Amino acid sequence: MMPPKPLESLSKKLMKGVLVVELLGVVGAYALFHTMNTSQDFRSTMNRKFPSVLEVYYKSNEWAGIYGIRERDQEVWAAKRG
Repeated sequence: MMPPKPLESLSKKLMKGVLVVELLGVVGAYALFHTMNTSQDFRSTMNRKFPSVLEVYYKSNEWAGIYGIRERDQEVWAAKRG
């Protein structure tokens, strides 16, 4: 049997690396969504630091037919401020 060509071995390693990075990205996105979905305090932090990410969270819930999260958050945050 002939040894594998170096280019073939490199391409397989690169493909495995790409798959690992994609898997980590999916797991990270799920963890972020889960944390935002279960913690209003975390959503408040996201609102201050990364409002565009929070907007994606709100929109994805609205696209899924889940409404009212944004409004509840804004009511609670307004009550805490003043």
